[in-house]
Amino acid sequence: MALFDPTVTVTPAPRRRVPRSVTIGIWALAVALLALLALTLLPTSFVIQRPGPVFNTLGTAADAEGEQVPLIEVAGADTYPTAGALDLLTAEIRGNPANTPSWVELAFAWFDPSRAILPIDRVFAEGQTAEERTQQSAQMMVDSQKEATAAALIELGHDVEPMVRVYAIGEESPAQGILQPDDIIRAVDGTPVDDTDALRKGINATGGDPVDLTVERDGQLLDAQVTPIEGEIDGETTWLVGVTTLRDFDFPIDVTIQLNAVGGSSAGMMFSLGIIDMLTPGELNGGESVAGTGTIDSEGVVGPIGAIRQKLHGAKDAGADWFLAPLSNCDEVVGHVPSGLQVFAVETLDDALEVLETIREDGDVDALPTCER
Repeated sequence: MALFDPTVTVTPAPRRRVPRSVTIGIWALAVALLALLALTLLPTSFVIQRPGPVFNTLGTAADAEGEQVPLIEVAGADTYPTAGALDLLTAEIRGNPANTPSWVELAFAWFDPSRAILPIDRVFAEGQTAEERTQQSAQMMVDSQKEATAAALIELGHDVEPMVRVYAIGEESPAQGILQPDDIIRAVDGTPVDDTDALRKGINATGGDPVDLTVERDGQLLDAQVTPIEGEIDGETTWLVGVTTLRDFDFPIDVTIQLNAVGGSSAGMMFSLGIIDMLTPGELNGGESVAGTGTIDSEGVVGPIGAIRQKLHGAKDAGADWFLAPLSNCDEVVGHVPSGLQVFAVETLDDALEVLETIREDGDVDALPTCER
């Protein structure tokens, strides 16, 4: 028996032609995948700004070891129970000069109202590394805590003495071996100074000649002489002694603010309010959840901050009902307030206290200044 009939010819079925639309679709998919791969790998020149952690100044925060500690701690004075929240807001930057976000990440951020896309040179100075920016931000945080404590204690009627303290000394500084970190500069050429501006003016007045400084170190007054070097700040030529200073104060009450790995100066106003709440009877916020942001100086003036739109979203996500915003940031606030969050515009610490008093007393909050009016 034969398995095949040799007289029969088998003709293969004609090969089906792939429709042109399918071919085009396959090529389009391949091109899209290649484009997606390119967008994922190609470097960008932008960073993403997004809401960061929210901290209740009346609560606790993790220290460097991860242990929960009071965010604000007061010694040397009576303190009182608090309730509710006085939240400070932060913003995070996704990306740095060495590792920028991908184009895909930027695309997602574009459609997220809580995020902002920024040119990298708006966040990092030319040649600045992520580590250098972190160090600069940490110094700003130290400054803001000092100013906030001074503003709160002055508001409560305490006497506070300002001073200029040496924070760090540059490697090539002419003050190397002469000044030390934590030195207090009391006078320049015999003229008392109590802030950085006065110190700079005194140094520049010499025109580059040696500067005689009166320095307090470990409670003792010393005479020191430093010859300034010529430098440039904000495009202007100036004379420098090569030290980084901060404005410090002699406080009658010991206030410790513990907030690990957070930098910048935008928490100043909320620090002040937290300190005042702890040092006064009753609940400053009426037990409500209030968030806010703004720099502050020892005179109680509230200044503008960055990333306020991201902080508005951070406050809403944290459950805040009320938000204190610097008046000088109002142009960025209008039209960007998340639903359910009521924003008040403040210029001074007294303005912020008035808002909290109105909330606490169940007053007419609609009569308070807002960014819409």
